[in-house]
Amino acid sequence: MKRWSLAICLLITLTISGIVAAQETTPELTPEIDPAVSIPYYIPNVLETYPRDPEKFTQGLVWYDGDLFQSAGQYGESQLLENDLETGDVIQSVSLDEEYFAEGLALVDDHLIQITWREGTAFVYDAATFEVVDTYSYEGEGWGLCYDGEYLWMSDGSPNLFKRDAETFELLETIPVTLLGSPVSNLNELECVDGSVYANIWFQDYIVQIDPETGLAIGLIDARDLLPQAERMQMDSGAVLNGIAYIPERDTFLLTGKLWPTIFEVQLEQVGSLVLNEGG
Repeated sequence: MKRWSLAICLLITLTISGIVAAQETTPELTPEIDPAVSIPYYIPNVLETYPRDPEKFTQGLVWYDGDLFQSAGQYGESQLLENDLETGDVIQSVSLDEEYFAEGLALVDDHLIQITWREGTAFVYDAATFEVVDTYSYEGEGWGLCYDGEYLWMSDGSPNLFKRDAETFELLETIPVTLLGSPVSNLNELECVDGSVYANIWFQDYIVQIDPETGLAIGLIDARDLLPQAERMQMDSGAVLNGIAYIPERDTFLLTGKLWPTIFEVQLEQVGSLVLNEGG
């Protein structure tokens, strides 16, 4: 029988549909982290804030070489946009037909790939012109998408990551995701960084860092304090944390949410660990 440490017991009290949400951490980190029993716990330190259109229902966020690309959702409102990070101004945009609900977004070479929620269609755009140059079809729902330089990784709200061919969108493998032995449901927007997949957990203020080859969570980011509570109270219930982009030249992340008025540039600070103890 497994005996959960105090920190993990507190986590379980906040579990919704198999989602593990961090409440407290143990004070010490072991030199070698075994993701089966202990994972690093991070908080985002805000370095800068940037304005964004609070009417956009952020589903995907991509940064590349000074350009910020965004997939915005909702039926009748879905778009692909390029924004100026500093001002939030729209540089270019294209709207999807009303029957499509835009979701995750990934950049593969000079093409942007935007998936849709229940329509089973991925649009392939020329990243410079936003011209649709191809489409892919797939089964099931589309939530998040990212590209690791070799493969595409996709989520559908389940505790699974889906490995796809970057050229054909063919499904190659399904990887179950677990955090300290528990499935992580509601995996949403994704960002691929240095061999890891970072995933927003829908309706939770947490981001889980995943080893996509094993499905093991190897880090948990607590972003509950990112948006001031007073500001959050005035927003729609659907205005949840969603949107991750990595800036490699600064080693920082851009984080935002659906309908949020702000993009936060952050660095991750490791402040502890979550530990699972084995015992009677």
